[in-house]
Amino acid sequence: MEQARHFICPSCYSPMPGGHKFCGKCGTSVEGVPSESEAKYFGDMQAPGKAKLILIKGEGMDGISYHLNSNEHVAGRTDGPILFTEDKWLSPRHANFIYDDGKLKVKDEGSVNGVFIGLKGTTEATPGFTFLAGEQVFRIDTIEPYNDDAEPDGTFFFASPRTDSSFRLVQILEGGGDGMVVHSRDNVITLGREGCDMNFPNDPYISGNHVKVEIVEEKLMLTDLDSKNGTFFKIEDEYELVHGNYIFMGRQLLRVEIT
Repeated sequence: MEQARHFICPSCYSPMPGGHKFCGKCGTSVEGVPSESEAKYFGDMQAPGKAKLILIKGEGMDGISYHLNSNEHVAGRTDGPILFTEDKWLSPRHANFIYDDGKLKVKDEGSVNGVFIGLKGTTEATPGFTFLAGEQVFRIDTIEPYNDDAEPDGTFFFASPRTDSSFRLVQILEGGGDGMVVHSRDNVITLGREGCDMNFPNDPYISGNHVKVEIVEEKLMLTDLDSKNGTFFKIEDEYELVHGNYIFMGRQLLRVEIT
C-alpha cells in the first residue's frame, strides 16, 4: 500500500514511490513534495504588500474579490477594471484605488455621490461634513448667530420660541434636497430608530441608538454608538486605507484586506 502512494517529481513530473528522497529519472530531490492525492488550491494569488477588495453581499456574506496588484485601479459604472454596471448611484468613473509610497489610498474621482469610509469610534467633523447611517444621508451645518434686531419700523418678528444652538443635523434627500432638520440642544444630537433627537423608525438598517454628533472642547465630533451596520463618513478628496476598512460607494459595500 505504501508503494502505491506515488509522489510527483517537481522537475520532470515523473511519479515517485513514497519514501524516496530523489527522483529515479532525473535525480531531483523530492523531499517534502505532496502526493497526487493532496490537491493544491489554484487561484489568483494576492501579492505580498498588496491589497484586495471584497464585495459584501446580503447578511454580511463575502462576494467577489478584486485584487489590487497594479498601481491604479479605477472603479465605477462604466470605466476601469472594477465595474458595477447596474448601480445607477455610481458615476462612470467614481473612485481610484492607488498606491502612494507603499500605502493604499482611495481617491474620489469627482463622483456625484462620493466615497464613504466606515467609522471606527470617533472622528472630528467640520461644517458641511456628510455621513451615512442606515439608508439615510446627513450633513452637519454650523449655525450663525440669530438676528434679534427689530424691523426698520421698530417691530420685532413674532414666532415660536427657540433655544440657542451651535449646529444642526440635516437629512439629505434623493436629488440633493434637504429633509428633516434638527438643531442641537446642549451641544449634542443623537440619531437612531427611537428615543433619540432624530428618529427613523422605518429604517431597518438603523440601530436604536446609532450615532451622535456633539461639540467637545469646541470641536465637532461624530461618534458611532456601536451600531450594527456602522456609520460611514464621506471623504473630501483621498483617504489612506488600512486593513479592515469598509468602503461604501453607490450601493456597494467593500472591505479592504491587505497582506
